[in-house]
Amino acid sequence: MKYCNSLTKYSRFKTREVKVGNLVFGGDNPIHIQSMTTTDTMDTQATVAESIRMIEAGCKLVRITAPSKKEAENLQVIKDQLRTKGYHTPIVADIHYTPNAAEIAARIVEKVRVNPGNYADKKKFEEIEYTDESYLDELERIREKFTPLVRICKEHGTAMRIGTNHGSLSDRILSRYGDTPKGMVESAMEFLRICRSENFHNIILSMKASNTRVMVQAYRLLVAEMLNVGMDYPLHLGVTEAGEGEDGRIKSAVGIGTLLADGIGDTIRVSLTEAPEFEMPVAQKLLSHFEGVEDHDSIEEIVNNPLHSFDYKKRETNTVLNIGSKNVPIVMADFCLKKKITPASFFALGYNYSVPLDKWHISDMAADYVFVGDNDIDFEIPGTLGVIYNYKNWKTHKKGYPFFDVAQYMLEEEGSDKMNMIHVCLSDLSSKFLDKLKEDKTAVLLIDTYNKNGIAEQRKLFVQLLNIGVKTPVVIGRSYGDLSKEQLQLSASADFGALLLDGLGDGIFIAAENCGSDQMINSLGFGILQASRTRISKTEYISCPSCGRTLFDLQETTAKIRKETDHLKGVKIGIMGCIVNGPGEMADADYGYVGTGKGKITLYKEQTIVKRNIPEDKAVFALINLIKQHGDWVEKN
Repeated sequence: MKYCNSLTKYSRFKTREVKVGNLVFGGDNPIHIQSMTTTDTMDTQATVAESIRMIEAGCKLVRITAPSKKEAENLQVIKDQLRTKGYHTPIVADIHYTPNAAEIAARIVEKVRVNPGNYADKKKFEEIEYTDESYLDELERIREKFTPLVRICKEHGTAMRIGTNHGSLSDRILSRYGDTPKGMVESAMEFLRICRSENFHNIILSMKASNTRVMVQAYRLLVAEMLNVGMDYPLHLGVTEAGEGEDGRIKSAVGIGTLLADGIGDTIRVSLTEAPEFEMPVAQKLLSHFEGVEDHDSIEEIVNNPLHSFDYKKRETNTVLNIGSKNVPIVMADFCLKKKITPASFFALGYNYSVPLDKWHISDMAADYVFVGDNDIDFEIPGTLGVIYNYKNWKTHKKGYPFFDVAQYMLEEEGSDKMNMIHVCLSDLSSKFLDKLKEDKTAVLLIDTYNKNGIAEQRKLFVQLLNIGVKTPVVIGRSYGDLSKEQLQLSASADFGALLLDGLGDGIFIAAENCGSDQMINSLGFGILQASRTRISKTEYISCPSCGRTLFDLQETTAKIRKETDHLKGVKIGIMGCIVNGPGEMADADYGYVGTGKGKITLYKEQTIVKRNIPEDKAVFALINLIKQHGDWVEKN
């Protein structure tokens, strides 16, 4: 199935134009950035003030929650005040369970967002056996509930976002399609068909998930389905509940960046557990990574496509030491430009040397290999760290593992009997080189690119290896220079994430000159692997970005929970501000911390309620006890 114009030639996927107030989405229009207020919608002054901060930070579309009729009605007051102050940015009403609120809002604001899983549908986590007849009966009931809103939007020129969320699929969809990207697409298509039967097309679609694999697969399936039936609605991109800080930025860039790289997306939101005005600069930096990509050097088209674009399947490779096959992807650090390497140099890579004990302490995010180029290591290194030297340097002292260019590899007969790493670009893949690789069970490729469209060029390289059956492990390499810390996080996450989500790559190598500290770059490597679900090395927080429904301070609470639990490797904790973003939205979480009333928290084990209405000041302690009861707690070192 096709999901973009081309896998090797960048161009935007052309969608129809949809007008939202004074803004036009789709077509040849720019990709617009949007965000959502975190204030109580009934606090008019606070909502207006926050909206202005967002707009002045670059927000082109302001979303405000309307959980009931009174909030929907107050949108008129908010809108009037913004217009009086000279701000004409379109407003979106965010709707979940309340059709009557949506119908009020649609007469006031420029756009309404509805979630098919919550709007006029059932979500009780029940498995129901539907016959074809009973399923159609449910669809008819939804049509009756939804059609009035469609007609109001059509009458008032109001746009609509049909926004499917992975965690809030209805019991009906789950019973038939499971908790899958296919179910997400069908959930939206059901509502879209109702809109089309009313000849209403002022629609934007989204497929959000906190799991980047699910999110990317769902958008691709949606585009493929639209192409199949002749639809072309604009797409809003986002990773929901991405979290805060470095993790939130990496996760958002992995998911959104993967789709942007293929020309998919007409508007984006980076959902961070931070003040909403901080989201806009992040989104702007992510978009800037793709500026000028359409002018990239030509890459031969992929005719025979072996990639798994709609499900996850890791490329099958040989095992070379701890690289390839069933091993998790390795992280390889770049020390080749250092003037001198000392034991202290490795502290940034997760290795700390204790002089009194005369031993190395190794963290969960300790790099697996380090490339030292022509440097020499004249001290004992940790046994878990592999050192890679430029070939001529390696040949001198035969320590560690050699690093070849293709010419050296083809000419030289001498190499390591354990692992030989070869620097390769797409243009290096000659038939002689590939034939030698097929026979060499010690070879590992470090692939590189100098193309503006590096994702596509490296993808093409993987496709060639796949199509001729070369199973050599591949470490993905990318070089960056003179970027800010945040720009590096976003650019690298998009570049590596796009390949990792397709099951490509047995490791990553970030060569970043003048972009930040060694420790930050090492952490970034592990963060990208975690965000792409290919290697789990730390606790994962599925944290919503806050809105007017939120019942506690999300930033403060997330920080408190992180402080107590950030050593629980592989444990996933959902932190949700309200029941709308509750058990469904944290579908992947092992434990959930959900606001269910002012100062009241309900705890979940997966999607099952364990304790209700715990006072907020005791809830973090109760969460820790819950984790202990289920055997996932370990004490901090």
